[in-house]
Amino acid sequence: MRTPQSLAGVLSANFRGVSLSSLETFGRVVALALEAVVGTFTDLFTRRFQWAETTRQCWFMITVTAIPAVLMAIPFGVVVSIQIGNLIKQLGADSLLGAAGGIGVIQQGAPLTTGLLLGGAGTATIAADLGARTIREEIDALRTMGINPVHRLVIPRMVAMLFVAPLLNILIIFVGVGAGYAVAIGPQGVTPGSYWETFGAFASPTDVVISIVKALIFGFLVVIIGCQRGLEARGGPRGVAEGVNASVVLSVVAIMIVNVLITQLTTMFHPMQVA
Repeated sequence: MRTPQSLAGVLSANFRGVSLSSLETFGRVVALALEAVVGTFTDLFTRRFQWAETTRQCWFMITVTAIPAVLMAIPFGVVVSIQIGNLIKQLGADSLLGAAGGIGVIQQGAPLTTGLLLGGAGTATIAADLGARTIREEIDALRTMGINPVHRLVIPRMVAMLFVAPLLNILIIFVGVGAGYAVAIGPQGVTPGSYWETFGAFASPTDVVISIVKALIFGFLVVIIGCQRGLEARGGPRGVAEGVNASVVLSVVAIMIVNVLITQLTTMFHPMQVA
């Protein structure tokens, strides 16, 4: 039977081990991100960029995420319009529904939905693909032939993700705002003129730019995490499944943390103003 002192020692050792392992994994993720970014410019400069693979990845990500994006944007815009509309009606400011709903979709709803979609469907696919290649020793075969797997596999997926993320974000903005507008002028009885007037008075092009930048950052995070977990998959099919699961969980956590930080920074340096 273990004494309380020995049990505390075991827990302390496990905690230190997990902490060190997490720091090492974070370091490898950062190293992979730096190598991918530098390698992108190097490949473009030396004309070795994998355009065909990048195009295939772009098309695949669009086909996987476009329809789910629309299906997620519609209920999100409706829910935001209903919830905010009920609160605004109690305050007697129905005309502000366009501003509140539009800003909610642009600043938070669209980039978060984009990140979660890419962090779910996109990251899982990337981790599964690279993980399967890793356990089949295809990655080792590439290194044996003198081919860097980062340049051959990671960079095309990263560039494709950075291309798809803003397009997906803009699609969600249009669909979400349109759904909120339909609910506002329908069940909630807001006039179209007042909706768009307040929307234009509070929402600005800077908000759209911030939303797109957030989507790009989220896309970059999820693709690097997915590639890192896929390239380090071990232990056969079970290892691939664990890598996919870890990539999705880490992507969602990273998106939420970074979103809080970006929101705080934008609130400090770009407070909401009436145009």
